[in-house]
Amino acid sequence: MAKHNAHIGSTLDDVLAEDGVLEEVSTRAIKRVIAWQLQEAMRAQGLTKTAMARRMHTSRSMLDRLLSETDTGLTLDTLSRAAQALGYRVKVELAAA
Repeated sequence: MAKHNAHIGSTLDDVLAEDGVLEEVSTRAIKRVIAWQLQEAMRAQGLTKTAMARRMHTSRSMLDRLLSETDTGLTLDTLSRAAQALGYRVKVELAAA
């Protein structure tokens, strides 16, 4: 007799919430997207990390933390300075859960 799988019909969000890791996984996913977008904009403009840090008036190590996919300690001020250095602006939106 086949075993019943309690997760059949569940969404990934349901499974992650049940495991208590939904917020952590969501935060890391958002940070990965932000880091990727910044890196792509830098690449498109031919900017090195050193040049980007200079534009942001910050250190190279701070920029490395900003571009890290796993360091989720990102402030809106830092994100805004990075966006401005690349000629972009930040748009933040809250969505219903």
